Amino acid sequence: MKFAKAHGLGNDFIVVERAFCPADAAPWARRLCDRHEGIGGDGVLVYFVEAGRVHMRLINADGSDAEISGNGVRCLAAWAVSQGLVPPRHVVQTTPGPRPVSVEARGGSRYRISTDLGPAILGSRDIPVALDPPRESVVDHPLPVDGETVLVTPTSLGNPHCAVFMDAPPDDARLARLGPALESHPFFPRKTNVEFVSVPSRREIRVRFWERGVGYTRASGTGSASAAVAAIVKGLADRKLRVVCDGGVLDVEWPEGGHVQQVGEVEVLFEGEWLVEGSRR
Repeated sequence: MKFAKAHGLGNDFIVVERAFCPADAAPWARRLCDRHEGIGGDGVLVYFVEAGRVHMRLINADGSDAEISGNGVRCLAAWAVSQGLVPPRHVVQTTPGPRPVSVEARGGSRYRISTDLGPAILGSRDIPVALDPPRESVVDHPLPVDGETVLVTPTSLGNPHCAVFMDAPPDDARLARLGPALESHPFFPRKTNVEFVSVPSRREIRVRFWERGVGYTRASGTGSASAAVAAIVKGLADRKLRVVCDGGVLDVEWPEGGHVQQVGEVEVLFEGEWLVEGSRR
């Protein structure tokens, strides 16, 4: 099986053509993503190209399917352009819908990519979160989590997110304690990605991530955008800002009434051939 490896600010993915993906993809993906007995990654990007579009399926490191990944979209777009499969301006088709991209080669194996991530979803029923009656938006909703109450601001960019605002970024221990507790909280029927957000200025936010089906990761594309949307909704940030992740910086803009736009770099690391038949997990 041929594969490629790419990352966006340390959020890393294995890129595999659809023809190699087995019907029972969960154990296969878990084995590939294993950092000791596999290739290692936060997820597998299964793709095919049709009518000038790159179609993407994302399988998380735990074997679960996810709707979309912003970093994954950029990684796949860079790979497809590097292979001459599509032009620099093309569309990545994801489960929530088409995501137009523009790929700029930066030299070597690095690419800078602009992505239209679509509309920000704020309604409680569409995120979804368990609120009755539904609300048009949910800001600073109190949730009991692991012996304390945290205020959550849920949003969606085709996948569920939950922003928790803090005075300073949480240390590793607090992130590892609150992250999984929030990810699987009953308030989120489809589980959730979690962003821990601090706001040093109106033009910049600092975010650490706990991803659904992955755990801690150094960056998240839709997570960065969702954190930016939550900060804007709360009135803490301007509509154009920098999102500083553990792995680097993403630029996000959310024009009033418009789609969320994101710009960031990715690196295509290497290609290889997976020799193991089947999976042990």
